[in-house]
Amino acid sequence: MDELGAHAAALVARRPGDARLRRIGTSRGGTPLWLLSVGHGDRHALVVAGPHANEPVGGVTVLRLAERVLADPRLGAGTTWNLLLCLDPDGARRNEGWLSGPYTLGRYFRNFFRPGFLEQPEWLPDGAERAALPETRALLALQDELRPFFQCSLHGVDVGGGFVELTRDLPGMAQRVAQSAARLGIPRELGPYDTLYWPTLGPAVYRIPPPRRGDLAAAITEAAVESTWFHPHRYGTVTAVVEAPMWGVRAVEDASRPPDPESVLRAVSATLRHDTRLLAGLLDRIRPRLAVVPDAARLLAPVDDYLLVGPGLADSWDPDVYGAGQRPLPPLDTARLTALGISGRRVALRTAGLLQQLARAAGREAAGVLPELDRLIDDWCADYRDGYGARWIPVARQAEYQARVVLAAVELAGREAPVRSHSGESGWGPEAAVPMHTE
Repeated sequence: MDELGAHAAALVARRPGDARLRRIGTSRGGTPLWLLSVGHGDRHALVVAGPHANEPVGGVTVLRLAERVLADPRLGAGTTWNLLLCLDPDGARRNEGWLSGPYTLGRYFRNFFRPGFLEQPEWLPDGAERAALPETRALLALQDELRPFFQCSLHGVDVGGGFVELTRDLPGMAQRVAQSAARLGIPRELGPYDTLYWPTLGPAVYRIPPPRRGDLAAAITEAAVESTWFHPHRYGTVTAVVEAPMWGVRAVEDASRPPDPESVLRAVSATLRHDTRLLAGLLDRIRPRLAVVPDAARLLAPVDDYLLVGPGLADSWDPDVYGAGQRPLPPLDTARLTALGISGRRVALRTAGLLQQLARAAGREAAGVLPELDRLIDDWCADYRDGYGARWIPVARQAEYQARVVLAAVELAGREAPVRSHSGESGWGPEAAVPMHTE
């Protein structure tokens, strides 16, 4: 986080007439939320990095976008680019244990953190008026101030492929995604479990359905509640969620039909049920020893969420369980079946990584479960690596792919967007910026 702020401050110091930093709010932990604005256009684009704590590539991407806009006057001529450096800086700091490398699956999951559903700043489970998190309120206020014609949320897929979710169709987006992915060797995810029931706008491009009320499990897996993605819809804003993979898996873009998809579904569902029961048992052994862990509640919240969601996901995929009255699964090709298998394994690995952190923090009181958790993490990471062929994608390629997709989306959204945006900030000036890491 400090490095991200230092780079942004250095950029502003180098080009004070064209770029500036301003603080738009403060996190729950007291960390400033910084907005880097570049360009002088009447229309505003808003790009949000770091909405999920374990998805750091967006910070690199926004700095790359800022440099790109400063280097190409055409990009900043009609548009002001507003780049939120990180929406969840407190959560991002909890992931710093793996950010310096080496980039292995085991290191990632052993240092994984992502807050529980109710602490994720893009969600509005109680509506915008009753948003509880200061990060959420800051983003909502910024949206209402800027009224952007385009908003982008930068996300990362830990294992899988890249894809884009849109609140409104942008014709030509699928072709742009395909071109960028091909040039950079990024697999496109043709059937992510996030979008299982969503309309497809083109290969690896999906339309986000309008929010509706649902239970917690549905909200986590289907974006069923209100969100900051839809809040600026009243201003004509189109929102894009751009997902870039950290470890790529080629099979997520394989559209071939497997010979027996139902047997694959049964196996994926049975594995997820088994893993969830196993992890729930380990949690029962750890929980009584957590009184000595000061911050146990922050780690327990996502563990409880994952253990709640796991069995429901398994049932929703199992052809022997879901039946009349339930939504039928879409056609199942190799890409979608691979994505479901990866997703089930992800739920288990994230839970195991969080449990291991809790056990380590509890010390001798919970040391007995650590060897078992280590074995599970090693085995499940090996399945990703050897079974699915997951391979690390260098950060520079992740960020370049994400930046190219954002630039394409801004271009396509801008073709029909009226000049209706505005900003409440005072005029641009050469005053010195305050570095994020020294405030």
